[in-house]
Amino acid sequence: MCNPDDIKPEPVPGLPEDLPEGERRLWSGSPHWRAIAMHVFHVRAVAIYFAGLAMWKTVGAFNAGGVLDAAMSASMVALFAAAALGLLVLFARLIAKTTIYTITSERVVIRAGVALPKAINIPFSVIGSAALTVRKGGDGDIPLQITGPDRAAYLHLWPHVRPWRLARAEPMLRGVPDAANVAELLAGALAQKAGQPRPRIAAAEAVEPQPRPAGLPGRAALAN
Repeated sequence: MCNPDDIKPEPVPGLPEDLPEGERRLWSGSPHWRAIAMHVFHVRAVAIYFAGLAMWKTVGAFNAGGVLDAAMSASMVALFAAAALGLLVLFARLIAKTTIYTITSERVVIRAGVALPKAINIPFSVIGSAALTVRKGGDGDIPLQITGPDRAAYLHLWPHVRPWRLARAEPMLRGVPDAANVAELLAGALAQKAGQPRPRIAAAEAVEPQPRPAGLPGRAALAN
């Protein structure tokens, strides 16, 4: 896997340079900001935490000072909750707006970065396998298992990385709209590159907590 490069003026959105002769762009898209907010920043869990905190503080203030103290305590917690959730949603929107995933006939490219844009090139030759998890709305995640010694750091890939795979970080296309069709396209491109028949994709539907995604054959898996 290539080291991330600083983004130059893009000849094609999401690609740091023109594609070499013979390479074709098959798909490009951005993550949905709601998926980033829900599954990267866990805004639902944050909201539940503040709701529990508000209840606890309100009851304590009511027992100590009555209705007025309880109302003031609840208002303060609500203010902090609104600020925290607002910042998380704003950052999720910025990540979604500045991220472009691209699949070509030769590689996957992750162009990302709110303050310092970078491009991460992942050639098909280092993709050992891929996976797919689909949520009820149709969006989903496509993690890529990387083979060989060339690795990227977990923190450098975040949030476009499979959670908790710290030692062997797996780049991941997060919150991809119409994820099943994108995975089908990627599997077909990997199969064509490996000279294998197009595989059939079995998608796992995500639940909370998110399960391990079902296997999606990649280059190495297709060669078996």
